[in-house]
Amino acid sequence: MRATPITQRAAYAWIKEHHRHHSPPRGDLFRIAAEDDTGNLVGIIVIGRPVSRRLQDGRTAEVTRLCTTGEKNVCSFLLARAWRAARALGYDRIYTYTLP
Repeated sequence: MRATPITQRAAYAWIKEHHRHHSPPRGDLFRIAAEDDTGNLVGIIVIGRPVSRRLQDGRTAEVTRLCTTGEKNVCSFLLARAWRAARALGYDRIYTYTLP
């Protein structure tokens, strides 16, 4: 598996097609895609500003969408890549929420 950049338009179209209960977010700070060894897209993570105003301190980011095809370890792969990218951009924290 490898991380690859993806445009906002392509990411949002893929999320619209594959996410089971949410539409694409309205905007983002950045996004990362994951490809399998054959070059097929297997997941996308979108990082944005926190939804809660109390967390919007300029140093906190939030996972606004994480969508995969169900391949093993894609979620943790994308979360790790997003955290590294956010730290490199100067963010101190990333929040994420998961439905059961």
